[in-house]
Amino acid sequence: MKKSIPSMLTALLISLSVFFGGDAAAKVYIDVNSPNFRLFPIAICDFNTADAGIVSKSGDLGMALADEIKMYLKLTGFFNPLNKKSFLDDKSINPVIFTNWMMIGADYLVKGTVEQSEQEISNECRLYDVVKGEVLFNKKYTAGRDDLKALAKNIATDILFTLTGEEGDFDTQIAFVAKKGDKGDIYTVGYDGSDLKTVTGHRSIIIAPRWSPNGQFLAFTSFKNDVPAIYIRDLSSGAERKVASFQGINLCGYWSPDGQKLLMTLSKDGNEELYVLEVQNMRLKRLTSNYSIDVSPSWSPDGKKIAFVSNRGGSPQIYTMDADGGNVKRITFEGSYNTTPAWSPRGGRIAFEGLVNHRFQVFTIGEEGDNLSQLTFDAADNESPSWSPSGRQIAYSSRTGSKSKICVMNANGTNVRILREGGGFAMMPMWSPRLK
Repeated sequence: MKKSIPSMLTALLISLSVFFGGDAAAKVYIDVNSPNFRLFPIAICDFNTADAGIVSKSGDLGMALADEIKMYLKLTGFFNPLNKKSFLDDKSINPVIFTNWMMIGADYLVKGTVEQSEQEISNECRLYDVVKGEVLFNKKYTAGRDDLKALAKNIATDILFTLTGEEGDFDTQIAFVAKKGDKGDIYTVGYDGSDLKTVTGHRSIIIAPRWSPNGQFLAFTSFKNDVPAIYIRDLSSGAERKVASFQGINLCGYWSPDGQKLLMTLSKDGNEELYVLEVQNMRLKRLTSNYSIDVSPSWSPDGKKIAFVSNRGGSPQIYTMDADGGNVKRITFEGSYNTTPAWSPRGGRIAFEGLVNHRFQVFTIGEEGDNLSQLTFDAADNESPSWSPSGRQIAYSSRTGSKSKICVMNANGTNVRILREGGGFAMMPMWSPRLK
């Protein structure tokens, strides 16, 4: 499917009509950036339980907790949790017979205890380096009685941080647009694909959800009154305010890293140009002034640069410019149609979608236009890439025929998983900041 080049905005709206039709981390044990990186084998034992006669809603509490931790670590794409059937020694906390774990190929080992009372779940967890035969951490945790998932997230976060020196993305959500009946709305879903929630009730064409850096607000464009307008929704109160409803096109862009400004594309002056809105005082500043169409602006993580799409060179390509609109530079030269840039929170790289053999695929490129890398290759339209807060994973929508699903992959294109699918369309994913 080839999008029309004469007007990118028209093409966008046409496509939409189709759709809506801790301390131990001072030492890093795993270098996930190494070219020789492999999935690290880790053994996660069922936790010894002392349930005080209370039956857990999750069945066996110790097994359920281990399985949750295993699931979260596996989703990172860094670990290979070993099958429990291979365990030779999984009952006792002390002593740990490291040779038993080395025999089955484990590099790391997780053991501990868990207890559930009327009020809370308490846990002691130990992480071992099997090869060195040493304890990497021994920590105690508490969570609400029904917060087993939160407890597992905390433990998985500490394991990941201890071994890699980096936080994970477990306490995040992904907002996306989905069709419900004949119209669409914005939904959110957790990192593991659970906890689906409805955010808006517009039942309209609705596009481009954008999280504020503090996770309190979502900005988006909605046609709920039959004309496009940009709204900001307070996710705590549900209150919405309209911040741009000029004549013509009003398309939402990204928030600035400090949460004070919002990029947008407006055609109020006769041509699609880029603007920045100071959200508190509603002061609007125009950033581009060109005969071409300029759309899809995205901030760099330091707030000094903006990536955007323009057809000023004859076809839609990715450009960067200073935050004040100066020093415009084209960075994509391969392909006839490149769009939807998203700047990595780690800096250095920009994800985007590009047309290859009549299908859109996800790419990344260095912010100076170097080191182009294609990440998806399947027979689908893979679109709207969005980075996780860690910069280690990318969410995107994958569309085939009359269905579209939300997928997640590692930033190098590996470890692809389906986050959300079902009948109809799920599209335009946007990863939240860490919400804890």
